[in-house]
This record gives sequence, C-alpha cells and structure tokens, in this order.
Amino acid sequence: MQPAQMYDRAITVFSPDGRLFQVEYAREAVKRGTTTVGVRYEDGVVLIVDKRISSDLVDPESIEKIFRIDDHLGCATSGLVADARVLVDRARMDSQLNRLTYDEDITVETLVKKTCDFKQNYTQYGGVRPFGTALLIAGVDHTGPHLFETDPSGALMAYKASAIGAGRSDVMDHFERNFEDGLDADAATTLGLEGLEHATEGDLTPASIEIGLVDAEDAFSKFTRDEIEDAVDRATESAS
Repeated sequence: MQPAQMYDRAITVFSPDGRLFQVEYAREAVKRGTTTVGVRYEDGVVLIVDKRISSDLVDPESIEKIFRIDDHLGCATSGLVADARVLVDRARMDSQLNRLTYDEDITVETLVKKTCDFKQNYTQYGGVRPFGTALLIAGVDHTGPHLFETDPSGALMAYKASAIGAGRSDVMDHFERNFEDGLDADAATTLGLEGLEHATEGDLTPASIEIGLVDAEDAFSKFTRDEIEDAVDRATESAS
C-alpha cells in the first residue's frame, strides 16, 4: 500500500476514501481568490469582480478578471488569473471554430461543456496539475441568457445568481434572500454589488471593481469607470 503522502502528490491516484487531493487544493486556491459574482436578469447576465487592490501603487486598470470570449459570451474568474487566461484563450478558440464550421454562434452550454472537458483532462493524466481557477461563464443565445459556474474538477452548474471566491457563502446567502425573477440590468447590477459588499465587509471602492454585461441587445461590454461609480452609488443608496 502506498504511503499516505503519495495520494497527496499524484493527481491520478485516488485516496482510499475516493478523493483527489490535488483537485481539492485547486478548489482551495479558488476559495482564497477575490469575490466574483454573477446575476442573471431578463435579457442578459451581469458579472462583477472585486479586484482586491492591495496597494495604492497598483494601477487598477492593469488587473483584468472579466474577459470577453465572444460577442455573446463573457466570463469572470476567481483563483489563479494566469490559469484563467489559458482557459479563456481556449474558449475563444472553441467559439471561433464553431462559427467557422457551422456558420453560427456557439451555444452557451456547448461552450461551457467544452471548457469543462478541457479542465477535466487536467485531473486525469500524470505530469499536469488541475487549473487553480473557477469561472463564471455568462452568455446569451437563442434559448435566452445563461450563467454557469465551473469548478477546477471540470464540473459545471447553471445558476440564476452565483458567486465564487473568498466571500461565496455570504454572497449566496444574500442572493437566496433577495433574488427575484424578472430583474432588469440595473436591478441585477445593484443586487450583485450588494452581495459583494456583504462579502467584503466594507464600503465598495469603484476603482477596485470590474463589471461586465452580456446583453441580448448590446452583446458583451464592460462598464466604464463613470458607469461603475454610478452603479456603486445606486447600490449604496439602495442599502441605506
């Protein structure tokens, strides 16, 4: 029988109780990451990230945690951002290949499953490690708006509103109490910022927040600094 530490070091070896420790360590990397939220509304999905600026010397614009995948797809990450960039590049390639092959946009669920299949491969072969990042993938296709949460193991789940990162439990508690179907974009953004404020236990700082929107009419876009400040002001007034 292999020593206990061998289950800890090898990604391909299950422990006697059926665990893959390297996958669990990757999940811990996500739990230590910045709080990231997504809220689905009637015509799209809003993604919000607390970039957790640790120093006044850091240029906030240099930190990117919300990415455009295609006109109708975007994602936000928590965990190792470098790992996320690899997955984003892969997702962009899958989306473009689908358009070249079938002359149509890839559906959100298909793109998410392809990304998760790629992540799952890195839990099954020696000499690699799992991706230490989770993604909230948002998109709009012919079936409507969708929000998916992906796990380092390659698991996926669809949500109406979700969060990943350090403050997940606090944000999810807030969403479970306050989410309602039929929200518009402004209401969904306000709800997401309120959840983020619960997780960060402090005042929201516009400079450290990134907001992306995937809308059925306007495709993927990111909020400008002025738009973020307006959204934070609305959320602050709503909470008071």
